[in-house]
Amino acid sequence: MKKNKTAILLSVSALIFTAGFLFLFYGISSDAMGPEQPIPFSHNVHVGIKQIQCQYCHPYVAYSTFPGIPPVEKCLHCHNYIIAKHPWIQEEHRYFDTGSPTPWQKVNYVAEHVLFNHQRHINKKVACQECHGPVENQHRLPAKNWRMGECLECHQKKGANVDCWLACHS
Repeated sequence: MKKNKTAILLSVSALIFTAGFLFLFYGISSDAMGPEQPIPFSHNVHVGIKQIQCQYCHPYVAYSTFPGIPPVEKCLHCHNYIIAKHPWIQEEHRYFDTGSPTPWQKVNYVAEHVLFNHQRHINKKVACQECHGPVENQHRLPAKNWRMGECLECHQKKGANVDCWLACHS
């Protein structure tokens, strides 16, 4: 009887351990963490701790439909002096020295037929965090597929334009 209890206990323990491992390995979506970037970049450090404004790294956001991804030179403007010998900063130097842009992975997606305009939102003083969440608290941004319902809900709440062709699909 004691041998059976031990065998059952070991089997149940192994089953629980396996289920836990599989959940952690497969259950946590990579979308929840966001794509792995070629250079680990922490919005928490840059926006939260160092309090660098979003528009410093995303320079086109105020006058374009594309927010802009920082060029290598922008990163090295600071990192030529700040932790310049760190291995990841040395990797950034390699991109610069070869004239290659850093192959950042896209995080935010809108449908092809949507003409999203950051400029309109910036001009209306919509804070970046209203749409992108508390990036100042995140090291790795989660991937986000924007859906029309989210935008419509916000527009209706703020009394903003909801005319399809004037607002987003022009």
